[in-house]
Amino acid sequence: MMPISICFASFVFLFGMGWFCCFCGVYLVLSDLVYFVDWGIVSLNGSSVVMTFLFDWMSLLFLGFVFIISSLVILYSDDYMSGDFNIFRFIMLVLMFVVSMMFLIVSPNMISILLGWDGLGLVSYCLVIYYQNVKSYGAGMLTVLSNRIGDVALLMAIAWMINFGSWNFIYYLEFMAGSIEMELISFLVVLAAMTKSAQIPFSSWLPAAMAAPTPVSALVHSSTLVTAGVYLLIRFSPSFSCLLNTILLLVSALTMFMAGLGANFEYDLKSIIALSTLSQLGLMIMTVSVGLSSLAFFHLLTHALFKALLFMCAGGVIHSMGDSQDIRFMGGLSVYMPFTSSCLMVSSFALCGMPFLAGFYSSDFILEMISMSYVNVFGFLLLFVSTGLTVCYSFRLFYFVLCGDFNFVSLYSMVDTNYNMVMGMVGLLVLSVLGGGALMWLICPTPSVICLPYYLSFLTFFFVSLGGFIGYEMAGFSFGDYLLSMYYYSVSSFSGSMWFMPFFSTYGVSFGPLGFGYSSMRVFDSGWMEYFGGQGLYWVLFNFGKVNQWVQHSSLKLFLGFFVMWVVLLFMLIY
Repeated sequence: MMPISICFASFVFLFGMGWFCCFCGVYLVLSDLVYFVDWGIVSLNGSSVVMTFLFDWMSLLFLGFVFIISSLVILYSDDYMSGDFNIFRFIMLVLMFVVSMMFLIVSPNMISILLGWDGLGLVSYCLVIYYQNVKSYGAGMLTVLSNRIGDVALLMAIAWMINFGSWNFIYYLEFMAGSIEMELISFLVVLAAMTKSAQIPFSSWLPAAMAAPTPVSALVHSSTLVTAGVYLLIRFSPSFSCLLNTILLLVSALTMFMAGLGANFEYDLKSIIALSTLSQLGLMIMTVSVGLSSLAFFHLLTHALFKALLFMCAGGVIHSMGDSQDIRFMGGLSVYMPFTSSCLMVSSFALCGMPFLAGFYSSDFILEMISMSYVNVFGFLLLFVSTGLTVCYSFRLFYFVLCGDFNFVSLYSMVDTNYNMVMGMVGLLVLSVLGGGALMWLICPTPSVICLPYYLSFLTFFFVSLGGFIGYEMAGFSFGDYLLSMYYYSVSSFSGSMWFMPFFSTYGVSFGPLGFGYSSMRVFDSGWMEYFGGQGLYWVLFNFGKVNQWVQHSSLKLFLGFFVMWVVLLFMLIY
């Protein structure tokens, strides 16, 4: 009898728990119920330690999606990581990741939120450095140090909440809204969410975290690490002031534009998908900032489905390409890997908002609702241009990877993915096609009436079509000496490097302190302090000793002279 592998056992448990949580969440949203559970862990001399859980439709649905996606990712990992001797350790780290996210989702208490928040940061560091090389260590340090800024902000918010008498923030969101204390706490929570969701100026760690194994990327970029900041913003959104919402709108719109622009100049397959995640996170936070937090949560769920599938397809392609991630070496994969190519196409179209796929129901809804809202023209323009850029890099990726001729080595053997990988991708493929419609029918039973003029109604279609056309043209550029990007190299290098943000986050942060340390060591430690300190004192005593030795070198007249001088001084003192 074959022993049951840890991957299969984890898959069965998480998959069952995920569907159970989803059904409970749908029941709560239809019944309009919220369960608030206080679990007294220990009580001693009138002091009690209580663990609090909040079960409403939002937390249970999100929890269900996290469980389902993580179960399919673990099933996918059974074949993807089959050559790893430490697969047990890998699966345990992924399960710790899921448990940390679970703590964060169901906690209305800042202390238990910090438990899940810090758990996500620590486990993500362990997973980013899983392949032990210099690049992974650098990416892991950038990830964990960027997230520590948000952890400190959350600790300061916890310290400030002592003034309220309780850490259950859910009680104070609307009651204390407008007070100075709540303003400060909201600002600190926004700062923490910006670091975890990689908004400007903390964006550089997200593409760097691609050093982790691809199943981890599928989990991180769909439903766990980067979405934790958005989920916290959705929970805290009733307490945000007008100024804070304006700052969020500006930062998220710029992040969305920067990520969409950078993805069009990127050639690394996983980095393109990571930048698309960054763009979608900007869209979610922008939706929160204009007061549509429930709609942002809806897009959070649908985005999780097709983004996990997109990373799984990328993992299958990278495996078949001999671990090469450069899209310039790919091409014609639709002939050799038809199933993976089909899944990649469906997930890319869902990302673009193709009608009746998962992404269409949320992203099109967001664009139409923001068109009806009071948004400044700068944010409005960035939103629609970024939507066009999303379609642009998706079509560029589509033509580079799936069309044309194969550009890798002449002797190759391309096969579709293994059984467990296929089963994991099939589950997410079905959810990417049907999940958006099912969510719309279940959690939005009352239709929203959207009244827009013709030019606004067709604006989305215009930008999507324009983006698809430009992406097609970009994929058709020649690889000779007459590249368009060579004529505008300064523009393309600025746009393709995330506005030099990785440079500023690494060299820019370390240059000042390291330069100051070098100068102070050279001027003080090795300069003036040596001159007036140890070396200087040594040379002074050494020279005095040389003079003294020369003076006293066997001179009888000098000895007699000193003797007479001391005798005369002694007589003068006595008399």
